[in-house]
Amino acid sequence: MKNLLLISKLDIIESFRSKWFIVYLLIFSGLIAIFFVSGVTNSRVLGFSGLTRLLLLFIQICIVIVPIFILISTVRSISGDRESGLLEYFLSFPLSLKEYYFGKVLGRVFVVFTPLLFALIISVLIGIIKGTKIPWDIFFFYTLLLLALSVVFLSFGFLISSIVKNQEMGQGVAFLLWLILIAFLDIALIGLMLKSAIRETTIYAIALLNPIELFRIAAISLFDPNLAVIGPAAYFILDKFTPTMFIIYTFGYSIIISIFCFFIGYYVFSKKDLV
Repeated sequence: MKNLLLISKLDIIESFRSKWFIVYLLIFSGLIAIFFVSGVTNSRVLGFSGLTRLLLLFIQICIVIVPIFILISTVRSISGDRESGLLEYFLSFPLSLKEYYFGKVLGRVFVVFTPLLFALIISVLIGIIKGTKIPWDIFFFYTLLLLALSVVFLSFGFLISSIVKNQEMGQGVAFLLWLILIAFLDIALIGLMLKSAIRETTIYAIALLNPIELFRIAAISLFDPNLAVIGPAAYFILDKFTPTMFIIYTFGYSIIISIFCFFIGYYVFSKKDLV
């Protein structure tokens, strides 16, 4: 446990010094500032106003751009250490592969989630200063949702980093994965429905295996239990799930797929040439 925490600490320190972390932090903190300056909290759309509307807008943007930030930065984690020789250096100490791998995982979870949590806290503090009503239930739910989103794509990133031979290939695979998941939000699914004889229920079921789509619908369902904004897919979802069941499914699916990818990544990592 001591070695695992030490690897986590080293990864956190290294990440805090990197330019991508500064950009990552500034982007999400800047988004909150822009929302307040532009008057988002003072307007009303579809019955949502104040900090509630800001949080809904913020998480919808995060669901699209957070995955690519996490994937691109995480795929360099293990493959980068292998290329630079750091992995060989670490393993020269009395350190197990499991401590190294899961120490990196623990440190990276802290690094990628901290800017998101910081941005959410800023939004609450500014809301309190402005006298805006704070929807605490939504705040805590969205915090957990962003944490789950971060962990899922971290697991994808570590799996890719364990498999690929170098950082360039890892970044290419990560970007391709993100493009496929984004395409299956609307474009690819609509194309499948129009040009194939596949049943709509099958297509909707495929959509619910897409983490980005899943988190997007979960975020919307808190405000719109009828899911009117997502179109015909709402009928399929509401037929299979109640709002509470869908949220449970979202977090349960996230936990299962994260554990699966982390352990498959560790298995591949432990069986490959390490240097």
